[in-house]
Amino acid sequence: MMAIIKTLSDSQTLARAAALHFTECAQERIAAQGYFAVALAGGSTPRATYEILATVEFASKIQWEKVFVFWGDERCVAPTHEDSNYRMAFEVLLRHSPIPVKQIFRMEGELEPKEAAQAYEDRLRGFFGAKAPRFDLILLGLGDDGHTASLFPGSKALEERKHWVVANYVRRLSTWRLTLTTPLINQAANVTFLVSGEGKAQVLRRVLAGRYTPEEIPAQMIRPDHGQLRWLVDASAAAML
Repeated sequence: MMAIIKTLSDSQTLARAAALHFTECAQERIAAQGYFAVALAGGSTPRATYEILATVEFASKIQWEKVFVFWGDERCVAPTHEDSNYRMAFEVLLRHSPIPVKQIFRMEGELEPKEAAQAYEDRLRGFFGAKAPRFDLILLGLGDDGHTASLFPGSKALEERKHWVVANYVRRLSTWRLTLTTPLINQAANVTFLVSGEGKAQVLRRVLAGRYTPEEIPAQMIRPDHGQLRWLVDASAAAML
C-alpha cells in the first residue's frame, strides 16, 4: 500500500491534523471492535498534538474509557524524569482524560533495560493474547539522523526479528533506550509519522526519495505489512521533497 504524504502549512496546523487523525482512528476502531489501542511517541510535535487532543473540542469526541495507551519507545529514566516520554504524555494529555489507569501501559524505564523490555513485551502479549499484535495506531517521530522510535542507525535493534520490544544501546548517546521493534510496528493498522521543522528536510528526503539504506536511515524500515503508512509533515520539513 502506498504511503500517504500530507503537507501542512506549519507545525501547529500539522498538530491539529494529527489530532484529527487520532480522533478519526479512535472513533472508527471503537465502533468496529469496542476499543482503541494506540502507541504514543515523544517529541515536540507529538506534544503539540496531545495538547490539542486535551482541549474540550477534541476530548469530547473520543470515548476515552475505551482507549488503551502504550508507547513506541522510552528513555531509561524514572517516570518522573523530565526526559520521560510517559511523563510528557501524562502531563499534557493523560491526566486530563478519563482513561482508566489500568489502561495506561507505560514502559518502566527505571528498571534494568533488558528486564524492562521483557516486562513490556509480556504486557503486550497479555493484552493482544492469541490475536495478532496489531495496534490501531502507532505515532512516530523522525530524528535528524533517520531514527524513529528508538531504532537508531547502526544499532542492534535493527536486526531484531523475533521480539516485539528490546533494550537498545545507542552508542552515539552512550545510553540505553526501550523500543518497539520493526516486526511489531509493521503489523499496525495505521502508522503515522509526525515531522516538522527545516532541520528535518534533508533526512525526510532521504527517507522518502533516497536509496534504501535502513542501517543508516532506520525510518525506511517502517513499511506496514497490511496497514496504512502516513506522513504528516509541515512545509519546512517538506522543503526538499
